[in-house]
Amino acid sequence: MNNDKILIKAIYTDTTMAIYTLETLLNTINNKDNKIKNDIANITSGYKRYEKDCKKLAKDLKLTLKEESTMKKMAAKMGITEIVKKDNSDPRIADMLIKGISMGSLDIEKQIKNNDEDLSRKVKKLAKDFYEFQKDNMTALKKYL
Repeated sequence: MNNDKILIKAIYTDTTMAIYTLETLLNTINNKDNKIKNDIANITSGYKRYEKDCKKLAKDLKLTLKEESTMKKMAAKMGITEIVKKDNSDPRIADMLIKGISMGSLDIEKQIKNNDEDLSRKVKKLAKDFYEFQKDNMTALKKYL
């Protein structure tokens, strides 16, 4: 059960940070002519579904979830703003997103492998679905490279 909580926290942290950065990115390129905007909006919606799933499982486990710190969010916002200011092309944005998704994906993959035997069926399913969601997003974004 403890590994369930650790994994739910990890997925929740990943989803909330992804939502924040993707929404920041969408706001930053709002007035620009990027074809990638619809894909970013769809990916954001997917992360919101996983955020909701994490909250439901956390409630069942009496687990308190916390978002990333304001400092980490501000650093992400500044990084996004700086990158887009230098190069707001779809290939550059896709590259940035793929790298970010990849980091989160690797963390989740490690946690699934290291704790596979100790996870409840529900949490394992959520984690594996989330991992596949991230892989699918990276594949979808590669068309912009």
